[in-house]
Amino acid sequence: MIKQITALVLILMWPAFAVASPKVYEIWEPEPAPNNGSNWESTKSDAKPKSYDKDWEQWSYPLGNGYAGACVFGRTDTERIQITDKTLHNKGIYGNGGLTNFAEVYLDFNHKAAQNYRRSLNLSEAIAHVSYKQGGVTYKREYFASYPDNMIVVRLTADQKGALTFTVRAEIPYLEAKDRTGTIAVEKNVLTLKGTVPMFSCNYEGQIKVLNEGGSVSANAGNATIKVDKADAVTLLIATGTNYRLSPETFQNPAEKKLDPKQFPHDEVSSRTAAAQSLGYASLKERHLKDYQNLFGRVTVNLNSTPSADPTHLLLEKYKKGEANTWLEELMFQHGRYLLIASSREKSLPANLQGAWSAYQNTPWSGGFWHNINVQMNYWGAMSTNLPECFEAYTAFFKAYLPVARQHAADYVRKNNPEKLSEGGDNGWIIGTGANAYHIPGASGGHSGPGTGGFTAKLLVDYFLFTQDRKFLEEIAYPALLSLSQFYSKALVPHGEFLLVEPSSSPEQSATPEQVERITGHPAKGKYYATAGCTFDQGFVWETFSDTLVLAKALGKSDPFLETIREQMGRLDPIQIGADGQIKEYREETHYSDIGDPKHRHISHLCPLFPGTLINPTHPDWMQAASKTLDLRGIKTTGWALAHRMNTRARLGEGDKAHEVYQELLRMRTLPNLWTVHPPFQIDANLGSMAGVAEMLLQSHEGAIKILPALPKAWKTGSFQGLVARGNFVVSCDWSEGKPTTVSIQSKSGGKCRIASPGIGSVTVKDGKGNPVKTTGEGNDLIQFETTARETYVIQKSPVTGTPTLNQ
Repeated sequence: MIKQITALVLILMWPAFAVASPKVYEIWEPEPAPNNGSNWESTKSDAKPKSYDKDWEQWSYPLGNGYAGACVFGRTDTERIQITDKTLHNKGIYGNGGLTNFAEVYLDFNHKAAQNYRRSLNLSEAIAHVSYKQGGVTYKREYFASYPDNMIVVRLTADQKGALTFTVRAEIPYLEAKDRTGTIAVEKNVLTLKGTVPMFSCNYEGQIKVLNEGGSVSANAGNATIKVDKADAVTLLIATGTNYRLSPETFQNPAEKKLDPKQFPHDEVSSRTAAAQSLGYASLKERHLKDYQNLFGRVTVNLNSTPSADPTHLLLEKYKKGEANTWLEELMFQHGRYLLIASSREKSLPANLQGAWSAYQNTPWSGGFWHNINVQMNYWGAMSTNLPECFEAYTAFFKAYLPVARQHAADYVRKNNPEKLSEGGDNGWIIGTGANAYHIPGASGGHSGPGTGGFTAKLLVDYFLFTQDRKFLEEIAYPALLSLSQFYSKALVPHGEFLLVEPSSSPEQSATPEQVERITGHPAKGKYYATAGCTFDQGFVWETFSDTLVLAKALGKSDPFLETIREQMGRLDPIQIGADGQIKEYREETHYSDIGDPKHRHISHLCPLFPGTLINPTHPDWMQAASKTLDLRGIKTTGWALAHRMNTRARLGEGDKAHEVYQELLRMRTLPNLWTVHPPFQIDANLGSMAGVAEMLLQSHEGAIKILPALPKAWKTGSFQGLVARGNFVVSCDWSEGKPTTVSIQSKSGGKCRIASPGIGSVTVKDGKGNPVKTTGEGNDLIQFETTARETYVIQKSPVTGTPTLNQ
């Protein structure tokens, strides 16, 4: 395990932080997105749709407001704007629902001789731009997706009056598949797309309103187009809606009764569009920027970087050829924060496997919420990168599906441990893997074990630990953890002195018939390897029990059942080390890869390291075994799997190895528009690597704050402001040559602040006014002090004892 030593140097006041001009984070290209016509490539992979839109996946720029997504291409002949509404699902590839393309919008300009072209996506503003010159006229476009007004907005201007002439048209894609109905009508300056997905009685509608300044607008009902002629400027308002309602009934009812077929979104979409028109473009943009920048602007980082003048595809190409560039690494981090804001907002559905974007009839893996790592990974960095509001979408989703999850728990106990079933009582809750906006699966075993529940509950626990939201703790987190513990208590089966989950499966891990025969003495049954007490399941039972006790203590709860889980925790035996020095994935393995694929994408047996806390420095042998396991597993894997490896390396304090994984993700699994791929495109690696960067810079899972715990040599100088530690402490730090030079901690909720590092006992702490703050310690390696809400504290060396060291 790599350890690096840094020194904490004198800081007097907050203004001591280095002040730099705000960086403009953008991805940009000097050409429009390619247009290869149909551009469909056949594939037999279950992961990909039957056809593959390479232009969309690699070159479009995504915009989103949580509710809907838009992908823009920046073309000058015919612009394409692909629209996704996260609530519009068809049957999907598994038959229980899947995200589908809502609409395609086209703007026909017939500009085929563009010069001085540039298109960009400004991450600091969440606005896409296009500019070029044609026939002596400079044309500009701005695109954004507003959360406060739930509207996709496009603004078109020219530097000469009367220069804007183009046609607006739209398409409802994949009607030939006959899984939905759809019509397009035009009246005056509004194109209306509407129809129904019969499977779910889902009625949908989209409106495109064309607002011209100067010139004229005319509708052609025959071909459902709107012609703009000689306008000075034009604003397009694009709104989508369905009759989807997030409620328990949506998951409980049969497909045809999930939604009310008599409800139509027309009035709501029309009202929203009218309100946006009344506001006008300037106000819409102002409201969008205020909302977005309140979130995005909370965190700044400098990873020893200098902004590059290269277009993004060239920047990435050079990086892939070995040209080091920490600007790209920094840009990728902020791009992840942008994508999370764009795909998950307070009143929307959560970010799905593709965030908020799909150009397909059948989105890969249904575009759902996969609970054996992917949806959790989407939110690993939400709290640490100061975006807790983005997690509220999942909280609402959890509350809606909880009644079905309770039924799944009862079904599981009835099937596997019927003697423990409480008929009419509380059997807890559990969720399986492949969920979507209409369907919540049970933990039926085989593909992934019931550790998926604990994997999910970890998000609820972390939300409280980071935000210190007492109401959330009382109403959501503690009841959820207590109930899940009740389920796990009934799912455990005695095996000698131990209690094991049975049946148990390490997510998506298969074993060859020869492996199964050798280990069990019996022929293989099914595709996935099933057993008792695999590390994934045992680990998350331990995490859930432990977290339940932590939350109970925070609330001052005392309940006989808490003693039950405390006793059961001691019989879980969750971590075992094998003959090769590895963390065992299965209890029955001896050597690494006795069972399963030795290079498998999942590292589920390391979930107790990250996002869990069971594997920690109090067990150095476990830490060493985890590092060995990562060495054996390797980094030639999928995008999201690299993100998990990056976070686990950070937890081990192995900064250079975490950075190596980050480099691999950028070189092998990142596209020119900075989307990441499994392949194909999935949002989880974008968001998981964002979390990984934060984890390298700041950790707080061991009950104390660690600053720069896994700093790689490549980031020897830099800074961050606004990252969050558990306890709701906002931390900022400048460093040079790997050593902190300024440290500041803002206490958002008050309470005790603990900082752990060798030698830190010799520092002094002052509040924002320069007044000394009393500290206590445990030896010379930990200090703690009481804080006041909204107060900022600075750390400085002792003038008597000199400079302490911080262990990374």
